[in-house]
Amino acid sequence: MTRTTPPRPLDIEALFPELAAFRGTTTRLHPRPGTPDPSVSSVGGPLLWPADEPWPVCDEAHGRGRGRRPADVHRYRRVLDAAWARDPASGPTDEEQDLLGELRREHRIPGASETDPLPLIGLAQLYRRDVPDLPAGPDDYDLLQVFWCPFDAHGPSRYGLGLHLRWRRSWEVGEVLVPQPPVVGFDGFVPEPCVLHPEQVVTYPFAGLLPEELCARINAWEEALEEEAEEAEDEDAEEPPGYQYDLSIPPGWRAGGFASWHATDPYPMDCPACTTPMHLLLTVDSSEWDGGSGSWRPLEDGDRSARDGATPTQVTVGRWGELNVFACPADPGHPHRWSIQ
Repeated sequence: MTRTTPPRPLDIEALFPELAAFRGTTTRLHPRPGTPDPSVSSVGGPLLWPADEPWPVCDEAHGRGRGRRPADVHRYRRVLDAAWARDPASGPTDEEQDLLGELRREHRIPGASETDPLPLIGLAQLYRRDVPDLPAGPDDYDLLQVFWCPFDAHGPSRYGLGLHLRWRRSWEVGEVLVPQPPVVGFDGFVPEPCVLHPEQVVTYPFAGLLPEELCARINAWEEALEEEAEEAEDEDAEEPPGYQYDLSIPPGWRAGGFASWHATDPYPMDCPACTTPMHLLLTVDSSEWDGGSGSWRPLEDGDRSARDGATPTQVTVGRWGELNVFACPADPGHPHRWSIQ
């Protein structure tokens, strides 16, 4: 089934014609539970990875000998979802609660050292034929594959992500390899297998990156709408539309377009190899929509709540945020950078 973004609550360019010069597009990926195979774009599905090529591993020093087993994470979710679907009032039975407790248990890997090669989790793969706004890869590479370490123990803070991206030529791959780590440090690193329903939509830059005068006018317009809503004293009235959450950057997994900087002030994302300003490659989001961005909920999802339909991948970034990955437009083979918002 396709996924269709509802029309925006209003035409923002009619109010601010200057925005036409900044208009862009982004491809909402709309992942939904399914059974993808290596030949298609997916989140959490088997990747098209050659059996004779070493699978990416994390060899940074950090604990990796204790955690939840990926198979237990998947089964836990299935049991819990089935219980709530069967009985929304009371949920899991006593027997199911016992099983869920067992599936939540952490396991220890005897003899594991802090530098043992740890297989990365295959998070997603995107074929350029499927995703209109996926930036070009090096040369004629047509497939982007995304991996991450199942422990948030990287970088100077020792709480950062371990991210790995790989471009490849899909037609060169024969027999496929699909390993996974024995345990994970956090179940939010484990994606559920999802097929994608790419949809290209219009997008505009984060307000703080627009010209100062235009940004100030948008802020003043939003404040006026909020004051009108408060004066109306209508408890049943909907929240007035806002540039950030309704009119510019859609939530959810997406490729290309503009990054949101709602958690931090914008800061330069320049290529570490050549200093060229980088472009957004991919956004990995914890949810497809939430209470503040419900206007982006696809039409096909009807009146489903955020709890019921907005977290199909079960991936969690940071504290329920989003991961923005940037690539160098001058040379896609240069190192990537990322920001968590």
